[in-house]
Amino acid sequence: MTRQDAIAIAAAYHASGEFLADLSRRVAFRTESQEADRIAILRSYLDEELIPTTTALGFTSRVIDNPVAGFGPFLIAERKEDAALPTVLIYGHGDVVRGDERHWREGCAPWTLTVEGDRWYGRGTADNKGQHSVNLGALASVLKARQGRLGFNVKLLIEMGEEAGSPGLKALAKAEKTALAADVLIASDGPRLSAERPTVFLGSRGMINFDLVADLREGGHHSGNWGGLLANPGTILANAIASLVDQRGRILVDDLRPPAIPETVRKALTDIRVGGGPNDPEIDAGWGEPGLTPEERVFAWNSLEVLAFETGNPRAPGNAVPPVAKATLQLRFVVGTNGAGVIDAVRRHLDAHGFQCVAVTVASAETFAATRLDPADPWVDWALVSIAASTGKKPALLPNLGGSLPNDVFAEILGLPTIWIPHSYPACSQHAPNEHMLGSVAEEALRIMAGIFWDLGEDGSAIIRSRQP
Repeated sequence: MTRQDAIAIAAAYHASGEFLADLSRRVAFRTESQEADRIAILRSYLDEELIPTTTALGFTSRVIDNPVAGFGPFLIAERKEDAALPTVLIYGHGDVVRGDERHWREGCAPWTLTVEGDRWYGRGTADNKGQHSVNLGALASVLKARQGRLGFNVKLLIEMGEEAGSPGLKALAKAEKTALAADVLIASDGPRLSAERPTVFLGSRGMINFDLVADLREGGHHSGNWGGLLANPGTILANAIASLVDQRGRILVDDLRPPAIPETVRKALTDIRVGGGPNDPEIDAGWGEPGLTPEERVFAWNSLEVLAFETGNPRAPGNAVPPVAKATLQLRFVVGTNGAGVIDAVRRHLDAHGFQCVAVTVASAETFAATRLDPADPWVDWALVSIAASTGKKPALLPNLGGSLPNDVFAEILGLPTIWIPHSYPACSQHAPNEHMLGSVAEEALRIMAGIFWDLGEDGSAIIRSRQP
C-alpha cells in the first residue's frame, strides 16, 4: 500500500463514524483534574479506555502514580519495532477543566458528545481528548496500510493533570528519562492559527504569575478624618504597577524584556496573521511594544498583564482609606528571558523606585519555561512539507505558541526537538462552556497525521542523520 492509502484509511475512519464513536466514549469520562474527588475517574480513563486502545495497536503500557499526592496518574506506553529505527514520543492529556454544566447552552452537555453541523460539542473534544484521539487513529491507519508495521518506534505519554498545571510531570520525566528517550516529540494541543489553515508550532512562551501586595495596617480608617494623612495602598500599588508597564502595555523593566527577535523567527512570522476570526476581538492599535507587528508581539515578545487588582470593597465602596491592596500579574515570555529571575528582577525594580512596602511573591507553584525549536531545524521543514503534501495547503509556522505548555519538559529535561501539530481552532471555546471540535478539522487532522506518520517511517532516519554535527 502507499502513503495515499494510509491517508484514505484515516479519512474512512472519520467518514464511517468510528472516530466519532471513539471520541464519544472518551468524552463521557468526567476527567476533571481540578476536582479533588476525581482521581479514580482519571485512572479509569487510562485503564478502561486508553490501555485497551493502545494494546490493540501493539503497545505495552503501564500506569504510574503521580509523585505529587492528590493528582492524576500518567500512562507510558511503548511500541517497539526495531532499536535501529527512529523513535517518536507522542504526548497528550486526558484530563479536562471543570464541566460547568449549568452554563452550556440548551441541547449541549459537557459529558455527551453532541453533533450540530460541523461542531462536535463536549468537554475535551478540543482539549485534549479529540487531539490525542486523532493521533491514535492516524497511527492505526498507517499500521493497516503497512500491514502491521509503522517503520518507527513509538512512545506515548498521557498525563491526567495538565489542566491543574501538570504537577509531577517534571519529576516523572526525570525519573523516567530512559523510558521516554526518543528522537523527536510530535504532539498535539492548543489551536491552529485558524480553522482553515494547518499549523505547526515549535515551543511555547513561558509563564509566571506573581502577586504584588501592599499591606499597610489593620483595618480601614474614615477617609474624611484620615484621608491625606494615611498612605493609601491602592494608590501605592497602582503606581508600582505603572512603573513596571506603561499605559500602552510596554514593559519598562529591562530584565523582563526579551533580547532582539532572531531573524529566523522574524522571517517565519511574515507569513502569519493574528485575529480576524468570527469570534476574535479587535486588536487595539498601538498597544504593546512599539515597532513590532501584532504577530511579533504575541509570538516573539514578552507581555506583562494585570490579571486582577483589588483594594477596599469594589462592590460596596466605603468612605475609608483601605488597609491592603493586592494585584496578580502575569509575565508571558519568550526564549532568552530569565524566567527563573523574574521575581528577583521585580523586587530589585520596586526597591529602586521606592516601593519597598510592596511584597512580591509567586502566585502559583507551577510555572512554565520558554522553549522554541530553531525554525531552521530539519524536522521543521520535513513536517511542513508532509502537511502540504497531505492537504494541498501551505501550513502556518509559529516559532512558538503565544500561550504556555509544558514543552520545557520535552525540550529541556528530555532534550528533544519538539514539533506540535494542533487539531483545534481559536473559537473552540476551550476551557469555557460549549467547548467543541470541528468535524472538518478532525477529518483533515486525521489525514495530516497519517501522512506525518507515514513519512516518519520513510524519512525519519535520514532526518536524524542530517541533524548530527
